[in-house]
Amino acid sequence: MLVKIIDRYLIKQFLSILAMSLVGFITVFIIVDLIENLDQFIDNSVPVETVLRYYFYTLPWFLSICLPMSMLIATVFSVGLMVKRNEWTAMKSSGISLYRLAIPLILIGFIMSAVAYDLDNVLVSWGNEKRFAIERKYMKKKSRRRLIRHKSILNDVFLQKQETIHIALNKYRINKRSAQGATIIFLDNGMIDKRIDAKSITWVDSLGGWVVSDFSIRSFGPDRTENDVVISKHDSVMVLGFVPDDITKQFKSPDELNFTELTERIALLKENGVDTRRWEVARYFKISFAFTNLIVVLFGLPLVVMRQKGGLSFGAGMSVFVIFGYYVFIKFGQSLGYKAVLDPLLAAWIGNIVFSTGGLLLLFFARK
Repeated sequence: MLVKIIDRYLIKQFLSILAMSLVGFITVFIIVDLIENLDQFIDNSVPVETVLRYYFYTLPWFLSICLPMSMLIATVFSVGLMVKRNEWTAMKSSGISLYRLAIPLILIGFIMSAVAYDLDNVLVSWGNEKRFAIERKYMKKKSRRRLIRHKSILNDVFLQKQETIHIALNKYRINKRSAQGATIIFLDNGMIDKRIDAKSITWVDSLGGWVVSDFSIRSFGPDRTENDVVISKHDSVMVLGFVPDDITKQFKSPDELNFTELTERIALLKENGVDTRRWEVARYFKISFAFTNLIVVLFGLPLVVMRQKGGLSFGAGMSVFVIFGYYVFIKFGQSLGYKAVLDPLLAAWIGNIVFSTGGLLLLFFARK
């Protein structure tokens, strides 16, 4: 009965600190990001309502980043306050070890890891897609650091579908889903079978196809010589073997895709003979990063009990170095994966392996 009361007491204290930490970190992130983007909003005369929507869509991403930091702070302070109030000393004299005290916090770590995975694959990818759409539409005067994901017009687009359809577009407008200067080549057994050239193409949902304007269709016989040509100045609806999503997904960053979409994207790229190493690292990282919430709990527990005097201040100070070092290490692992130094799976998980091992060793040698 005593242990159950202590569990409830610790969990309540942990969750309250976690909530306060999340609110504090997210507030700081929003303020810093707003200051950084304020000139962009002003230069492009972005409406206040749009700015509010922009940060509403950004909230899941900030929450995903802040959750591991808040979990570490909550672990350090919930246990550290018990040490400071001599509650930890009383529990040890009652036969309650650090391992037993860690059980409810580790369970919370597992639960929050599952929550973080769902958050990243449902809300974060959705929010990033909406956020980038606002940037493409309103923030036209971009700084040099803006990437292609913010563009509303794509130039010189090349797309391959299952190695049988090759698409080249001189200019593609994402918002209007239209292109100028389109060339589509259909292959049969690696040889050209048909070629379509069009001045412009526009996707129409109600028709389920492309409205093709000012086009020519050339067909080729078994000997690959041209045997038929159709030239038309009129508009015609055609099914060209690809849809607008095939184009936009080509330029989406992994931040805009969830785990399932990344898996599909990797499969498509592999079919087209494209190196998918960077995409595979990003896919594995979506799982590994979720477990950060458990690993920081393992690290935070021994930090405050290693030193009886000043354990709380020592743990709070060390937690800053831990979370900073962890983020640096996982980015370093990703870089090694991108450069083919490490296997994509190992590159995404190496930070977790190193820090979970360190956390378990600290927990083993800590005063119990």
